[in-house]
Amino acid sequence: MSDQVLIKGARRYGEGDPVDVLVSNGIIAGIGSLEAAGDTEVIEANGQVLLPGFVDLHTHLREPGREDAETVESGSAAAALGGYTAVFAMANTSPVADNSVVVEHVWRRGRETGLVDVHPVGAVTVGLKGEQLAELGTMAKSAANVRIFSDDGHCVADPLIMRRALEYSTALGVVIAQHAEEPRLTVGAQANEGERASRLGYAGWPASAEESIVARDCLLARHAGARLHVCHVSTAGTADVLRWAKDRGTRVSAEVTPHHLLLTDERLETYDPVNKVNPPLRTSGDAARLRAALAEGVIDCVATDHAPHPVQDKDCEWMAAKPGMLGLQTALSVVVETMVRTGLLDWRGVARVLSERPAEIAGLPDHGRPLETGEPANLVLVDPDAEWTVRGAELASIAANTPYEGMRLPGVVTLTLLRGRITAREGKIG
Repeated sequence: MSDQVLIKGARRYGEGDPVDVLVSNGIIAGIGSLEAAGDTEVIEANGQVLLPGFVDLHTHLREPGREDAETVESGSAAAALGGYTAVFAMANTSPVADNSVVVEHVWRRGRETGLVDVHPVGAVTVGLKGEQLAELGTMAKSAANVRIFSDDGHCVADPLIMRRALEYSTALGVVIAQHAEEPRLTVGAQANEGERASRLGYAGWPASAEESIVARDCLLARHAGARLHVCHVSTAGTADVLRWAKDRGTRVSAEVTPHHLLLTDERLETYDPVNKVNPPLRTSGDAARLRAALAEGVIDCVATDHAPHPVQDKDCEWMAAKPGMLGLQTALSVVVETMVRTGLLDWRGVARVLSERPAEIAGLPDHGRPLETGEPANLVLVDPDAEWTVRGAELASIAANTPYEGMRLPGVVTLTLLRGRITAREGKIG
């Protein structure tokens, strides 16, 4: 494979006339009307949209411990095919990533695979139990250089533990990411609290369980001068809390998942566990408010919460099913469907929510960069006019639990480059 790639006729951020982009030695070496020299590999873009490579702040790669659902290798392949150049692997593995040994293992597996930059997320508390702070400093100073800590899958419910984590994070220069769920309000909860859950016989999951923790943690972060990140925002009320906190200078950022932008609790009418997720699918009114908050910047970015599960954990009765959905290969298309086609975002806005803001939140200096000469060549090329039909069995993940099975979605990733090297092309790796 050539060390140089010339992308002919691409539209940066979907704007202006097509230009040629030369990639050499891992950087953007030239932009304009260019001709290939020597053994340069030429990619005909034909007016497709060129964006900075996507960054996912919330991915479950399952390794170590649940390689029957996903591995660093299979998850990295799904990420590259979805246009991602960096992902953050959550800590709820087995064993839990609450020490330097586990986070360095995940980091090294990512480097060995080489399809995306894999950044381990360290646990906030030992064993995700919420009782004792994990070795935050050791993980931050390890070879894995952990920048984000989260007990995702579990809320750090004890306010004293959360306060201490936020205070320690300021000295380390890291981010505490909260799975906002007051556990005493969600005992046995299965679906968004409301008329539909009652009619279908599901125990209700109140919006206040999320909103109360977000409000509490914004206050704790503000007093500590710490950086707080709110995972998978799902309610309109949470967006209101975030707006209130940001208006007062709180250092808080937030993500929304693709499925909370598109899907609603109407999907529960089928009793299909593929629609079971934590936090649950909410109302159409919530989804509309989340889309507006993302466009406004109250919610900073889109993160997939990619959560693969083996067949036995989803092909069962609802109560026994594990929560979670695949998301890496469908995220862009859902953003196009909910945000671009509706006029809420243009392609520069897509770059903001899928690449630039997540890279800024995580402190990744080489991702989410402008498409200019001299910048790192972490890039994705998107055909904005193409559509594709989602088939779980055809996705790169080991698992197939996609809620979009059979849907026809817009926007197709045709090329992904990591530091100038092609990692995915036309639906295939490398």
